[in-house]
Amino acid sequence: MNLNEQFEQFRQSPTVAMGDRISALKASGKKIIGLQQGDPDFSTPQAVIDVACKALQEGLTHYGPSRGRPDLLNAIASKLMRDEGISYDPASEIIVTHGGIHAYFSAMQSILNPGDEVLIPDPTWATHVNLAMMLRAEVTRVPAPAEAGFIPSFDSWARAVSPKTRAIIVNYPSNPTGIVPSREYLQQLQEFAKAHDLWVITDEVYDSLYFEEKPTSLASFEGAKERTLIIQSLSKTYAMTGWRVGFLAAPKRVISNAVKAGQNSITCVAPFIQKASAFALTDPGVQQETAKMREAYTRRRALVMKLSAELESDKVRVTPPQGAFYCFLDLRALKMNDVEMCERILEEKSVGLVPGSAFGDLGEGFIRMSIAASDEEVEMGFRRIVEWAEEQGVQ
Repeated sequence: MNLNEQFEQFRQSPTVAMGDRISALKASGKKIIGLQQGDPDFSTPQAVIDVACKALQEGLTHYGPSRGRPDLLNAIASKLMRDEGISYDPASEIIVTHGGIHAYFSAMQSILNPGDEVLIPDPTWATHVNLAMMLRAEVTRVPAPAEAGFIPSFDSWARAVSPKTRAIIVNYPSNPTGIVPSREYLQQLQEFAKAHDLWVITDEVYDSLYFEEKPTSLASFEGAKERTLIIQSLSKTYAMTGWRVGFLAAPKRVISNAVKAGQNSITCVAPFIQKASAFALTDPGVQQETAKMREAYTRRRALVMKLSAELESDKVRVTPPQGAFYCFLDLRALKMNDVEMCERILEEKSVGLVPGSAFGDLGEGFIRMSIAASDEEVEMGFRRIVEWAEEQGVQ
């Protein structure tokens, strides 16, 4: 009996695979510094947990509206106005999803036909490419090399676009690089999309985790909302990865399709989770807790940059991240395969990392290090990475 041959093109998430391996090593008694994770090291705010528990006790354990509960839809609309300055109708321009991945999946299902082409920067989060291919879209990778600050040039965008192109897919702040383009660049990207009649899917799940200037949403420019689909979730900002709740904000006709996609895939997001999520988005105390989380990431980012300056390694270079909670470390000077590097650092220095090639060909020679770990683990892990690199002879 045959299987879907398309899946031979994919591999399991390298982050999940590394996490599983580290869990097994820890279970065997080995002490590992896990800097591979894209999961906050903070607990979900207790007040959010309390609201969810109360909702369970009150009987919110049955089906909910497939578009989302009105309280959460209103909270999302308020959040988008508060943080991005964009007005969305909660009744027709927003849908609650089973995390950010499902929001992206629903967005792609809603706008693409088989054979349509999408443009995706290289490097970027692997799921952007994999889900597009699962939906029978054709993917064109647009070079975003380190030498260009991990941002595609407009000459590269222009060379990549074709009559089959239907959408641009971007993720800022970026996983894995932490890069945030300037407002001027993003506005020019919207003008490029308009000129070529393209949808823009913008993955903004790290929008609240920034270290310098607040990122600009791609939907915030005049006239951009009508062609832009915003993907967000509560996973990173609120330390709610396991709750699996996100949302898609988009034009009404896109949401109409997304509702059908949701009804035929997840039915709805659990109502007690939705109620707790609405509380998380609106409660001032919870906002204070998330601000403290961002302060911790900011401190750890500064710690890595300080260590990088002190250690003065010409084999490990750090591009300062502007957002998210990753450092994309450049070890190309070693002229070694990045998968092998991660394997050896794990075996020899007990530090878990993700190879840069998991995010695209232009990630080769890099490794992604998460700072979603304690200050002590971040410092010890980075020191061990540099120590390991300095022990290697250039081949």
